[in-house]
Amino acid sequence: MTAPPFMVIAHRGASSYAPENTLAAFDLALQMGARHIELDVQSTRDGRIVVIHDDTVDRTTDGTGPVASHALAELRLLDAGARFAPAFAGERIPLFEEVLARYQGRAHIHVEIKGHTNGLSERTADLIRAHGMAREVTVTSFQKARLKETRAHAPEFPTGWLVRDVTDTVIAEARAMGLTQLCPRADALTPELVDRLHAAGLVVRAWGVATEELMRRVVEAGADGMTVNFPDKLIAFLDSRHHPWV
Repeated sequence: MTAPPFMVIAHRGASSYAPENTLAAFDLALQMGARHIELDVQSTRDGRIVVIHDDTVDRTTDGTGPVASHALAELRLLDAGARFAPAFAGERIPLFEEVLARYQGRAHIHVEIKGHTNGLSERTADLIRAHGMAREVTVTSFQKARLKETRAHAPEFPTGWLVRDVTDTVIAEARAMGLTQLCPRADALTPELVDRLHAAGLVVRAWGVATEELMRRVVEAGADGMTVNFPDKLIAFLDSRHHPWV
């Protein structure tokens, strides 16, 4: 029996090699062969949706303060690349709609809803719909409330719950919400857990893949996919095992 294709999901793009959540990182992931990219969304002070992981801009840009305290025009002036490496100086925080337009038809996008701004889930879904990309995007979050909002507003979207621990309650809640995926920590994944989640009708996508050894363990456990900062290495490993991937 042939294994189903494994999802190679470039975590914030090819973020081992380029500044996370930038067009440079997403472009590089596709150049490496990845067909899935993962990103995070937050809301600006003036209600625009931008692609950035942290609640503040301090770690990844030359600015300071919460994302939600800046207007879009202010955020677009920040350098989101130089802290990673001088070669990436001038990279900007992308608009979510810019990313959708750039990669439509080229990649499946896994969108993690971050932050605590009211209406972010619904506005994110509306942008996805406006680009006709309901089948090209999976919405994820650690926040159960965000997933409930997405399911209520856009029940046609695939959805995944990022969790730190998998319990019977978590599995039952995922099924009750009608989620597509459960996304456990990679270091918690075992073949037994994968079988249990598959039996519950859930797709298993791992996160927190910090090393190549852990990457290999996730594949060998029978998971359906993972987010990974080095998609080239995952692709090479899958190819070496003649394991199909997408």
